[in-house]
Amino acid sequence: METKKNKKADLSLKSGLFMNIGLIISIALVLLAFEWKSYDNGDLLKLAEVSDNFENLIEVPPTTQPPPPPPKIQQPEITVVPDEEEIEDEVEVDLDIDFTDETEIEDAIFNEPEEEENAETVFTIVEHQPAFPGGIGAFYKFVQKKMKYPSQARRMGIEGKVFVQFVVDTDGSLTDIKVIRGIGVGCDEEAIRVLKMAPKWNAGRQRGVPVKVRMTLPITFKLS
Repeated sequence: METKKNKKADLSLKSGLFMNIGLIISIALVLLAFEWKSYDNGDLLKLAEVSDNFENLIEVPPTTQPPPPPPKIQQPEITVVPDEEEIEDEVEVDLDIDFTDETEIEDAIFNEPEEEENAETVFTIVEHQPAFPGGIGAFYKFVQKKMKYPSQARRMGIEGKVFVQFVVDTDGSLTDIKVIRGIGVGCDEEAIRVLKMAPKWNAGRQRGVPVKVRMTLPITFKLS
């Protein structure tokens, strides 16, 4: 007994095959379309036959500026001066002195006015500086004898130099005493007090005249 074939089953099997074949053909057509090259049969341009339409270049000559005109030279005016001029007014010289071969002419002597030293002027450097009687060593011995070390400076252990400035007057007395650089804590005041007690100095002299002289001396404070 022969089996009967189902027509629907055969068609379903063949439809898949046809579908694959159609897909392959469509892909091949797409690739062929992209890869196909076409060339236009146009005439090639012959560069040798191209006519030159460029305009002829015109050379522009360089411009030159003329040099500036030379400056005008003004000729100096020459004024003629006569060699001899007539003097209308005559100068008469009347000399009452009779000159002979033995007459001696003395040289003129001009006396320069002497500069007067102003007693109020305060000098810093003079011909003869002021001096303490016995010298500067005697002055510091006097200071050491009269000076009292300030108690506050002693407690704090303060030592140093106090620079005192003063004026030696024409009579040798010390005036205008002041401290120009001190160490404080009573030492400055003590230095001024001792100088006020100092005896008179030998006054400074300028051209032999006593003058005022400003001096600066250090006074040392040192703990024993």
